[in-house]
Amino acid sequence: MNNVYENNMKFLPFLKFVNKYKKIIIAISVLLILTIAYLVVKNQIEKQNNVEASIVYNDWLEELSNETPNEDNLNIILNKLLKNYKDTGYTKLALLSKANLDANINKSEEALKNFNTLIDLTSGYGGNKIFNKMGRVSAARILLSEDRYAEALKMIEVYSSSTTNGYIHELTGDILIKQNKNGLALVQYELAANKYSDETSKSIISMKIANIGS
Repeated sequence: MNNVYENNMKFLPFLKFVNKYKKIIIAISVLLILTIAYLVVKNQIEKQNNVEASIVYNDWLEELSNETPNEDNLNIILNKLLKNYKDTGYTKLALLSKANLDANINKSEEALKNFNTLIDLTSGYGGNKIFNKMGRVSAARILLSEDRYAEALKMIEVYSSSTTNGYIHELTGDILIKQNKNGLALVQYELAANKYSDETSKSIISMKIANIGS
C-alpha cells in the first residue's frame, strides 16, 4: 500500500504540470498533428504532380523529336506545364529547351521571356541554382548580342560579383569591355584565367587580356 502511495507521489509534479498547461499542450499536439498531416499530403500531391507532369513532358519530347516541331503545339504543352506543374523539374526542362530553341531561330524576345520565367521559378529559397544560373547566363548572352549591356550585366551580377566559374567571369569581362570599363574587365578576365583548366580557354583569355593593353 505504501509502495503504491509512493509511486503516485512521484507522478504528482508531472500531473500538476500537465493540469496547469494542458491547454498549451493540447494546442501544440494538435499543431504537430496538423503539420505532419500537411507534410504527408503535400508529399503525396508532389509525387502525383510529378507523375502527371512526366506524361505531359513526354508529349513535349515527342513534339520536339519531329523534324519540324509545331510551335503552336509546343506553346500549348509548355503553358499546360506552367499552369499545372510549374514547380516540377519537367517544367524547368521544357522552359530551358524552348528558350534555347527560340534563341537558335533568332526569336530573341521570346527566348528572353522564357529564360526570365525560368529564372523566376528557380530563384530564392527552395529554388534550383543550376537552372537559375543557366537561365541567367543564356539571357545575358542574348542581351549582350543586342547591345543591351547594362541589362546583361545585371542578369549575371549575382554570380560575377563573387568567385564563380570561368565562363561567367569571361562573359562579365566581355560585357564590361563593351561598356569601356577596361579595368573592371581585366579583373574578370584574370579571374576567368585562374578558373579555366583547359589550354584553349586560357589562350582565348590571354588574347582578350592582351587586347586591353594594346
